[in-house]
Amino acid sequence: MKKNIKDVSSYIAEAPAWTRSILKELRRTIKAAAPKAKESISYKMPYYNQNGRLAYFAAFKNHCSFFWISAADKKIFTKELAKLNVVGSTLQILRSGKVPVKLITKIVRLRIKDNVLKSK
Repeated sequence: MKKNIKDVSSYIAEAPAWTRSILKELRRTIKAAAPKAKESISYKMPYYNQNGRLAYFAAFKNHCSFFWISAADKKIFTKELAKLNVVGSTLQILRSGKVPVKLITKIVRLRIKDNVLKSK
């Protein structure tokens, strides 16, 4: 991908063809869960902020990643995450995988609540 991606639409358009449907689904899911979140590019990847960090996502050679699963999230969503490929605070979606829309929605909504509490 080019180094100077300016917005999320450009990021997705520049991503490898096989990742685009996954990236679009991640974007739709995050925006639906957090319609007031600010969308931008940070660390050269799509980033969402609402009273603090909500999530990032990115395309890689063999997977796409949804970033921002906290230690608390891992405890709350243990069962759902156990079925998926999680590395650190990252949920990896492999080429053959599907975006876990319901889980990501829950995580993003929890991030919003936590961010609001932290900002008070």
